[in-house]
Amino acid sequence: METESEPYVRLATLRQLHQVMADMNTARSLADTLQTVADGVVNGLGYELACVNLVRPDGDLVVAAFSGNPAAEALITGRVGSREAWERRLGMGQHWGDLVFIPHTEGWVLDDDDVPQWYTDGPAPRFEDEWHPSDRLFAPMYTPGVPGGACGELIGVLSVDRPRNGRLPGAWGREALQMYAFQAAIAISNARLRANMQRALVRLERDQQALRASEESFRQAFEYAPSGMAIAEMGGDQHGRILRTNDALCRLLGRPASAMRRYSFSDLVHPEDIGTLLRTSAEGGRAELRLGRRDGSYVWVSLRNSVVADAADGPRFLLTHVEDIEERKRRELQLAHRASHDSLTGLPNSAELRSRLSARLCRRPAHAGALESMDAAYGHPAVFDANGHGFDFPGGAALDAYDHHVHTVSPDEGERDDGTKGLAVLFCDLDGFKSINDRFGHNAGDAVLIEVARRLSRAVRDGDTVARLGGDEFVILADGLGRADAQDLAVRLRNEIIQPIRAEGRAVRVGASFGIGWAHCGMTADEVLKSADERMYVEKRSRPKQHRRAG
Repeated sequence: METESEPYVRLATLRQLHQVMADMNTARSLADTLQTVADGVVNGLGYELACVNLVRPDGDLVVAAFSGNPAAEALITGRVGSREAWERRLGMGQHWGDLVFIPHTEGWVLDDDDVPQWYTDGPAPRFEDEWHPSDRLFAPMYTPGVPGGACGELIGVLSVDRPRNGRLPGAWGREALQMYAFQAAIAISNARLRANMQRALVRLERDQQALRASEESFRQAFEYAPSGMAIAEMGGDQHGRILRTNDALCRLLGRPASAMRRYSFSDLVHPEDIGTLLRTSAEGGRAELRLGRRDGSYVWVSLRNSVVADAADGPRFLLTHVEDIEERKRRELQLAHRASHDSLTGLPNSAELRSRLSARLCRRPAHAGALESMDAAYGHPAVFDANGHGFDFPGGAALDAYDHHVHTVSPDEGERDDGTKGLAVLFCDLDGFKSINDRFGHNAGDAVLIEVARRLSRAVRDGDTVARLGGDEFVILADGLGRADAQDLAVRLRNEIIQPIRAEGRAVRVGASFGIGWAHCGMTADEVLKSADERMYVEKRSRPKQHRRAG
C-alpha cells in the first residue's frame, strides 16, 4: 500500500515545492524571500522546524528567518553564530551529497559552541531510521552557477528539524532538500541582487535629483547673473566657440544670443588684446581687455576664465565671467592722462616728452673709434642701455629689447645737406607772451597758450609729438626729417603762431623763436632738449627785438 502510494506522495510534494519556489521568486523583498524559504521547508518538505542562517558581510551567520515554532522564532531570530563554529559543523558528521547530517551520537560536542539552536525533547529512537531529538541536518546554500554548488561561495545554511513522519529522510527526501536548498540559494541571490539594484536605483535617483537641483541652481545663477557669463568649447576644431551666453553679456555687447553663438571671444576682442586673451584662455585666470560691441565700439571688461573639467575626460568647457569695467578704465586712463599731460593745453607734459624721447634713444659710444673697438671686443655691434651699461650674450646674441632698434642719427652738421633723415627736436619759446599776461591777466595768457597748442598740433604730422615743456615753452618731436625739412617746419609753425589770437574779447599776437636740435643715440633726453634750447636762444638773439613778435 505504501509502495503503491509513493508516486502520489512524490507528485504532491513536487506540486508543493513548485508553489513554494514560485513564492520564493515572487517575494517583494529579501526579508520576504528568506521567510518564504523557511516556510517552504515546513510546508513543502514536511519538516516541523526550519531555520535560515544567512552569511553576513563579516563572514558570520545570522538567523535571518525561522518557521514552525513561534517561541523558537522569538528566541533565536537575529542571533549570530561565528563562521568558525559553522565550518566545524559543516565539516563533521555524514555527508549526503551537499547535505550534512550530524547524528545525536556525535552532536554532543557542539552543545557549547555559539551557533544559535533550539532544543526539543522526545523519546530515544526505537528503531534504526527513527529521528532523534538531538539529530542535526544542514543544507548549505551556495552561490548558483556551479554544478553541485560545492565549489560556489557559501551564502547561508538551511537548518531543519523533526521530520513529520519521524524518520530520517530517505533518498527522495534528501534529494528534495538538496534541490530545494539549491533553488533557495538562487532565490536569495536574486533577492539580494534586486535589493542592491533597488538601493542603487534609489541612490541614482537621489544623485540625479541632486544633479538636477545643481543644474537648475547653475542655470539660474548663469541666466540671472548681473554680470556677463558665457560657456565656450575647449579643444578640437571649435576651440573657443561660444556655446551659451546670458542676458547680461548680450546687453553689454548689444548682440542677441543667437548671434553670439556664431563667434568665439577671439572674434570679438580688440586686435591689440588678442595675445592677452590667448594666454588667459590657455591658463585660465583673469585679464582685462576690450570686447567689440555690435555698433563697432569697444568696451573694457574684466574677463575671468574657469576650466570645467571631467576627472576621466579632461577639460570639457570654459566658463567665462565678463564684468564691465569701462567706467573704472575710463577713470584710470583719465588719471594716467593727467599724470602725463598738461592740464591746461592737453598736450604731453615734460615727463611724457622725456619718456617718448628716451624711448627712441639708446646709449652708444659717442666716437666712432670707441664704437669700433667695442664692436671688435663684443664680436657684434655693441648695445647699451640708457645708463650706459652694455649688454652682450655668448655667441653674439643681441638683447631682445634692442633686436628691432634702429639707431637714431643726426643729419650732417656741415654746410651741405646730405639728405640724412633724423629725429628733429624743435624748441619753441613764445615772444611777447609775458606782456600779454601783464596787461590783460592770466586768463588771457591761458587762452593764448591753449590756442598756440591747438595750432601747433594742427600743423604737425600724425605721429609727431607736440608737448608743453612749461610756461610758454613748447617742444615738437618730428622724426624722419632732414635739415631743410626741419627748417621749413619751423617756418610753418611760426607763421601759424603769429596769426591774431582772440583772448578775453580782444585780438592779441605773439611771436615764436625756434631752436632746432637733433637727437641721436648716445645722448640723453636732457642733452637733446638742452641742445635745442641753446639753439633757440641763439636764434632769438640773432633777430632784432622788434622782429621777434609780429604785431
